[in-house]
Amino acid sequence: MNAQTSEEVKMNQLRLKATIESIRWLCLQECALRGHDESSSSNNQEKVPRNAKYTSPDIQKGILHILSKRVRKKISEEVGNAKFCLLVDEAKDMISNKEQMTIVLRFVDRDGFLLECLFDIVHVVDTTPVTLKKEICNVLGRHELYIKDIRGQGYDGASICVAHGTDCKLFF
Repeated sequence: MNAQTSEEVKMNQLRLKATIESIRWLCLQECALRGHDESSSSNNQEKVPRNAKYTSPDIQKGILHILSKRVRKKISEEVGNAKFCLLVDEAKDMISNKEQMTIVLRFVDRDGFLLECLFDIVHVVDTTPVTLKKEICNVLGRHELYIKDIRGQGYDGASICVAHGTDCKLFF
């Protein structure tokens, strides 16, 4: 294996930084990450040495995963020990054909402003109340947010609770 020169390391760091900033910008603008022709015959190919592929889906997903972890950490720090509301919705992802659940937190920040933040999207095996509750507890627990601090709940999938003959208030 050939060691990189300090100049090559600096160039790779610069390319990676530019990639991260581009992904952040695209996410803030709600734009797709892919979509242009980057095949071997395209004029739109990434110009990088050897096998470096900063636009590969795996690299982009890895960067998005790191950014999303940082956002969740920041949100959970902002909530801290304060009371919060939980908003949950479930739907089937039409591309992967998997059930998924979104978790949104509503809370008052340190400056007194009401915030509503998308906290996580979780793939679930089914959308029964028991499964949803288990996954909600897992997500909140990983981020040191506690059920005892929930002061309100909203579930768009209330018909699922009725179909299963359960109370939609999963925690109270």
